Amino acid sequence: MVYILSQPQCFKLFKRSTVHLSLSLLMHIVLCRRCMMLVAQLLRGAVRHAGSSGQSSITAVRGVSSSSHRFAAFGRTPPPSCPDTDHPKILITGGLGQLGVGLTKLLREQFGKNNVILSDIRKPPNHVYHNGPFIFSDILDFKNLEEIVVNNNISWLVHYSAVLSAVGESNVTLAKEVNITGLHNILDIATKHALRVFVPSTIGAFGPSSPRDPAPELCVQRPRTIYGVAKVHAELMGEYYHHRYGLDFRCLRYPGIISADSQPGGGTTDYAVQIFHAAVKSGCFECYLRRDTRLPMMYIDDCLRATLEILEAPAETLPSRTYNISAMSFTPHDLTQEIQKVLPDFQVTYNVDPVRQAIADSWPMALEDSAARRDWGWKHEYDLSELVQAMLTHVTTGNQLVQAN
Repeated sequence: MVYILSQPQCFKLFKRSTVHLSLSLLMHIVLCRRCMMLVAQLLRGAVRHAGSSGQSSITAVRGVSSSSHRFAAFGRTPPPSCPDTDHPKILITGGLGQLGVGLTKLLREQFGKNNVILSDIRKPPNHVYHNGPFIFSDILDFKNLEEIVVNNNISWLVHYSAVLSAVGESNVTLAKEVNITGLHNILDIATKHALRVFVPSTIGAFGPSSPRDPAPELCVQRPRTIYGVAKVHAELMGEYYHHRYGLDFRCLRYPGIISADSQPGGGTTDYAVQIFHAAVKSGCFECYLRRDTRLPMMYIDDCLRATLEILEAPAETLPSRTYNISAMSFTPHDLTQEIQKVLPDFQVTYNVDPVRQAIADSWPMALEDSAARRDWGWKHEYDLSELVQAMLTHVTTGNQLVQAN
């Protein structure tokens, strides 16, 4: 039997999915001309992968590390978009932090386990190591990072490696190396190898002279932390590379992210994670911010979904390359009251850390995100009450599992 397909039917057949077509089935399908060419390309690629050992077409620049030499390989033509029929091959740097493991799980569900490589400079826990590809990756080692990109045929790069706000203020030298020098390596490699690159920004990119309630997408940005300065630098460098070299750069300004699955990493908004663990374990918590410190926050499920959506968005739908995203804003007192609706005996005291309080006072109380909602359909799902219910459920379940073991 022969199946004759129209062009729309062909596109539907080859739309990104988990279905794999066998050669025997393709022999009985008459495709449109465009999709016949695609099939031929796929078959040629399969043959090369199966046995060809021809010389690589990638030209390596040996012994040269300066940006001026790296730029010699850059063209002015924007990198091609990933065809709908191909799954991207994704590398996540700094993947053992708060967001990396969760995003890895989401991307593997979307694109397949072996198409998403998690990386970090630390040894992963066993459950992370056995859930899919993991490799050592040092973003300060340009050659090592480029070898990973080339050897694994990476097409998308998610750059989560960073020293966070409070830790950065205690070690400015390390923060400069990781957050700025590491970023330069990422941008140079992404441009040279035509990658789609995502670099998160943050509310820390704003400063005390920025509008605070809410902070618009375009406004004065004069942060007073090395973390914030590096994030403004990342936003501007990424947009420059996009306009100058055609780099497919994408960036979201995250609010404070709340997750039950990972430990805080030295950020100013960490209290909003720690408070749930304390509520379940001991019934009391000492907060390092004032009770009236209002900051924008987001549940991790919304954050990860927003990241996937901006990664998948067609380039032509993104007139901006850096977007605010928002969900809710609350104070430690607001959060305490909501937790007490479930755990009435929970008590919170306050012992203000002047360093973290000064950082929080320089950040916006809310973010204005109408551009993301307009351009690529961003919409949050978790408000404060849903956040508290989800966090208490996850933390309680996690503690029960630990006790059972």
